[in-house]
Amino acid sequence: MHSAPSPLPERISLSGEGLVLRDWAEDDLAAMPGLFDHPDIAYWTPIVSPFDENAARARLDRARQLRKDGTTILLAITADGSASPLGEVMLRRAPEGTELGYAVGPAHRGRGLAARAVRVMAAYAFGQLGEERVVLELEAENAASVAVATKAGFGLLDVPLIEGEEKGRPYALQTWGLNRP
Repeated sequence: MHSAPSPLPERISLSGEGLVLRDWAEDDLAAMPGLFDHPDIAYWTPIVSPFDENAARARLDRARQLRKDGTTILLAITADGSASPLGEVMLRRAPEGTELGYAVGPAHRGRGLAARAVRVMAAYAFGQLGEERVVLELEAENAASVAVATKAGFGLLDVPLIEGEEKGRPYALQTWGLNRP
C-alpha cells in the first residue's frame, strides 16, 4: 500500500473481457432499482434496501463524492459502454488494502459478468494504481460470490475473519486475495 495514494481520475472507462466499465451517469438512474432492488443484493451487500429512485440518486451522488475523496471508484458494468448497466464493480482504497466488490442485476446473472469485471478492475488497480494485492471480502455461505472469486483467480487468504453486523444481521467475511501478476 502506498503511503500517499495517487488521486483517482475524474472520469474512468475500462475495457476488457468483452465489457466496458464506465462511470455511472444521470441516464442510469432509472435502471439502478432493477439492478439493486433484489433480496440477494439486500442480504449479501451493504446496498440499501428497498432500492428505489431516491436510493439511486443517493448512490450516484455518493459515488461521485467518494471518487472526489480519492477512496472509492464505483463503475457501471456494461457490454459496450453505452448500453444500460448490467451491474456495478467497486474499488475501495483503505489503509488495510485495496478491496474490490461487485453486484450484478438478477436479470444478467450467469454470464460471468462479475468475474470478468473484477479481473478488469484488478488489472486497473495493478497497472494504474500500482497496487500489489487486491482483495474480496465474502461470506463463505455466499456460494455465488465464492464462485466469482475462484473464477477471477483469487485465493482464500489465511487471515482472521472480519466480523460485524449490517442491516441487523451478523456477518463473518473471509478475505480472498489476488496478487499483482
